[in-house]
Amino acid sequence: MIDDNLRASRQTADNRPELQLSFEFFPPKTDAMEERFWDSIGKLAPLKPRFVSVTYGAGGSTRERTLRMVSRITSDTGVPAAAHLTCVGSSRDEVDAVVRGYKQAGINRIVALRGDPPEGVGQPFTPHPDGYENAADLVAGIRRIGDFDISVAAYPEKHPQSADWDADIDNLKRKIDAGADRAITQMFFRNADYLRFLEKARKAGITAPIVPGIQPIHSFKQISGFAARCGASIPDWMAERFVGLEDDPETHALVAAAVAAEQVTELLDEGVTEFHFYTLNRSNLVLALARLLGRRSG
Repeated sequence: MIDDNLRASRQTADNRPELQLSFEFFPPKTDAMEERFWDSIGKLAPLKPRFVSVTYGAGGSTRERTLRMVSRITSDTGVPAAAHLTCVGSSRDEVDAVVRGYKQAGINRIVALRGDPPEGVGQPFTPHPDGYENAADLVAGIRRIGDFDISVAAYPEKHPQSADWDADIDNLKRKIDAGADRAITQMFFRNADYLRFLEKARKAGITAPIVPGIQPIHSFKQISGFAARCGASIPDWMAERFVGLEDDPETHALVAAAVAAEQVTELLDEGVTEFHFYTLNRSNLVLALARLLGRRSG
């Protein structure tokens, strides 16, 4: 069931609240990947997103590249950029130094995440002896350093390491109470999961925006692997649609576009007006979805 805030905001297509979009990228590792990265940024920037975020590798392994990309996005396109930040394997002083570096570079948006253990998703997380204990602790630390716009993560199907739903929602509330401006969800493929999660959060007194994270399926094999590692389930009906399309990229792309279109238009009809797209540094499906949502370049 959708919460009362969303129900009250339902409007006709001609009188909807302003649509807000944001896009996530990862730092490219090769010259060819960097060329595609900037090509995609260039195509999506005219959509005037709220911000574009750039991920942060495990243990800060892409720290310098993340900073470079975020700084250049802002200077070259004028689009606000957000840098991801985790506290895995780093002391508070080390993380604080990164935050101050962002501030000095004029970056005032951060996506604050606890991060996954080096051993991989599903393994116990052990904080650095002198580090931040969790994402809520990290958010509070960022707030002490500057007036950043802070996004945090939410999990429509419950974080794999949460003992139960109460613990999961309580963890999100601690992050918001520590100073986060919004939560962005992990990818999900059943809108009912998102709407149920939203209802649980509102009942717990969480009023901050909880933005649906949408993952266009550029490669079903790749995305299903990502989903398995992060605890996001893929409905049988969706998997069935992609059977036999591994060697048929054109049909795969058409099916992927249809699947994503169904998801975002249904959410739009439910009153959702904010979307965060996981681009995997590709622009084609995201551009199509933005147009379906009524957002055009220029």
